[in-house]
Amino acid sequence: MSGSLVAVEEHWLLPELRAALAGDDSLEFNDTGDRPARLADLGAGRLAAMDEQGIDVSILSLVPPGTHPLPAAEAVRLSRLANDTAAEAVSRHPSRLRAMATLPMSAPQEAVAELERAAGLGLTGCMVYGRCGQRHLDDPVYDDLFAAAAESGQPVFLHPQLPPQDLRDAAYRGLDPEVDLALASFGWGWHVEAGTAALRLILRGTFDRHPELQLVLGHWGELLPFWLDRAQSLTHVAGLRRSVAECVRENLFLTASGMFNPALLRHALAVTTPDRLLFSTDYPFQHPTRDDIETFLSHLPAGSHHAVTTTNAAHLYGIPT
Repeated sequence: MSGSLVAVEEHWLLPELRAALAGDDSLEFNDTGDRPARLADLGAGRLAAMDEQGIDVSILSLVPPGTHPLPAAEAVRLSRLANDTAAEAVSRHPSRLRAMATLPMSAPQEAVAELERAAGLGLTGCMVYGRCGQRHLDDPVYDDLFAAAAESGQPVFLHPQLPPQDLRDAAYRGLDPEVDLALASFGWGWHVEAGTAALRLILRGTFDRHPELQLVLGHWGELLPFWLDRAQSLTHVAGLRRSVAECVRENLFLTASGMFNPALLRHALAVTTPDRLLFSTDYPFQHPTRDDIETFLSHLPAGSHHAVTTTNAAHLYGIPT
């Protein structure tokens, strides 16, 4: 796959999960325009969209909130179904598709088992959403999951989700309902939630205990790299062996999620290195053209194009080169 373009955050939605989460605000963003059809398509339509954009390999991931809001038994059942479905799609198009595992985070020990089962199906890494109900991702009940991911070399992609209701009431409501929801989600709240979840993992000592663990953040790091000077001051307060900045440089990969602003690229490279950057479009929520993609890639530092477009993702996600 020399010279290939690998996109690591390309979404899909399992119909059975859509039904189980009926009424969840998160799904409103999935139901506009042609998104339902694009999210459901793991075959010809998706490959055609990839061809149109010049993308050679897409790594599929379930849309938020995944199975996180579901009771344990239902979360286990639908996580298994999602992983079986994704693995089947990959088997039909092995040169074009890969997929991250969906985990039943409301059943922490089952999440470990499902990560291992999904790896056996050929899935690579997993996507989680920062919080399960009122339980933070850094809760000690998830430490076995991070240990297993670190030991097996499975990257964990931490994707945004809506803030909890009490926080939405306190910080995001009082405007028009559509504005409330947009403010709490893609306009601001999603990214604060995900960046805070990542920072909490660092402060909990997760990367001190599991130095091989690799975390992926979309949207240029969910605000964390842009406030790293202040976040770094938490290192000594938390008693960390490795600083916040060291964890960002050595345990975090950042991807653009279709935000192809060269200024954001330049700032990311002020706090990390090109071997920590991945390419993604956040399909179908963002749908950049081939020209948009090529223009963005032209701003990569000299000598880094192949790493950012191909080898970083290939090494992280175990795609043969």
